Amino acid sequence: MAERLVVDVSDLPPGGLREVKIGDRAVLVCNAGGRFHAIESRCPHAAVSLAQGRLEGHVLECPYHGGTLDVRDGSPQSPPIRRPVATFAVRAVEGGIEIDAGAAGGAGGPRCTT
Repeated sequence: MAERLVVDVSDLPPGGLREVKIGDRAVLVCNAGGRFHAIESRCPHAAVSLAQGRLEGHVLECPYHGGTLDVRDGSPQSPPIRRPVATFAVRAVEGGIEIDAGAAGGAGGPRCTT
């Protein structure tokens, strides 16, 4: 059964990040210019949390080594990150967004519908 979570994002400004737990997964909610995306909150290079990263547009910079990811599809954008992170389907619902942690993808995986 897919794990889903509704997250209130009314106070998450553009460029904002929020880590949430869905089951045993740490998921990072990203507000990329008013469009919400959800990705695995673990750097594929250093296996550290991305929650303290910096989001500019749709590009997230890892706070530890400066590698970057595209939050829209999880694809690596600059070294030392070379592998994509999992992405999760997101849709707008009353009260926020719903993240479907059972619909994980990587580069080219689930897209947001917000």
